[in-house]
Amino acid sequence: MEKKKYNKIVLAYSGGLDTSVLIPWLKENYGAEIIAVSGNVGQGTELDGLEEKALKTGASKLYIEDLTDEFVNDYIIPTMQAGATYEQYLLGTSFARPIIAKRIVEIAKKEGADAICHGCTGKGNDQVRFELAIQAFAPEMDIIAPWRFWELNSREKEIAYAQAHNIPLKINKETNYSKDKNLWHLSHEGLDLEDPANEAPLNKPGFLEMGVSPEQAPDTPTNVKIHFEKGVPTAVDDQQMSTTEVIKKLNELGGANGCGILDIVENRLVGMKSRGVYETPGGTILYKAHEKLEEITLDKETQHYKQSLALKFADLVYNGQWYTPLRKAMSAFVTSTQETVTGDVILKLYKGNILPVSVTSPYSLYSAGMATFDEDDCYDQSDSAGFIHLFGLPLKVRAIKAKEIDDFPGVE
Repeated sequence: MEKKKYNKIVLAYSGGLDTSVLIPWLKENYGAEIIAVSGNVGQGTELDGLEEKALKTGASKLYIEDLTDEFVNDYIIPTMQAGATYEQYLLGTSFARPIIAKRIVEIAKKEGADAICHGCTGKGNDQVRFELAIQAFAPEMDIIAPWRFWELNSREKEIAYAQAHNIPLKINKETNYSKDKNLWHLSHEGLDLEDPANEAPLNKPGFLEMGVSPEQAPDTPTNVKIHFEKGVPTAVDDQQMSTTEVIKKLNELGGANGCGILDIVENRLVGMKSRGVYETPGGTILYKAHEKLEEITLDKETQHYKQSLALKFADLVYNGQWYTPLRKAMSAFVTSTQETVTGDVILKLYKGNILPVSVTSPYSLYSAGMATFDEDDCYDQSDSAGFIHLFGLPLKVRAIKAKEIDDFPGVE
């Protein structure tokens, strides 16, 4: 099938294996000008040397867009406040893709591009996340997804292509895990991890990058104090800092204590099960602390409804539906629940464990007088008899009726 002609293609560029080979491949196959765009969402040293590499492999220019604070404040924190997790996964790649794709669309429009290209595989979730965001902001834009039709249909073939075209890579066939890194997390997939029977090589030098395994963590625990204002973390150990800096600090503390490592087989949006190992040290600590603070600051009905909403919120984020009306409406609800989520949480970090030590809030709904087993003057225990009578009345009526009728359905 003859390929459509384009004058200018904007490429979502990370400098990883897929996008490294895409620049020369696109030029060979489309003859178009290639503009690379990288979103800085806190991946650190992975951005080093990226511009030189992009230009040497054929891009006319590279945009490196600093999206870190926006990523934290407008994507990470709203998801954390919702308590959203997808099968325990803290959505690190999921909510990074929409913000990157949105910025790519803005640059594509600015540059007058004909198409946007991404290097996501046809088996993964990221293709959906990128393309839904592109459709939301540039429904007229053509999208090129080479993994659905090109000849380089394995990572081994991509490596061979890169070597033949003198494209420098930081990996080889033995270290060829598929990884995604940002401020929030690092994911690992592929190679020996593809078989769930294989133990993840957590103690192998160089495998973990954001911390150590629980076995290698110190024998002495670390206590950390986190302050929240309306559900937003604003200080660590009484030091005020931006939310981005909070996550960096918690990454450091959590990583050093072996916290936030998750090894799961998850259900991908495209239908298959896939195994991944995720490092999310600071994020795991934040989720635990925020959940602990909500225990004493939210009323029962709000807390329970929020927990049921969190499952749907996580599905929307995982499935790339960030820019939908439903996600925005759910975030509005979550934000309204955070008005009283202010206070301090102290957690103990020890060999991969995150244990609660203390939680306090000026808006605490916990009453020691109400809950005490000692004598009190604020709770009349005799009230419980009438409450139980009315609460159990449907059961009592049903039991009386069952005695009148043989073989009453559902009666043991």
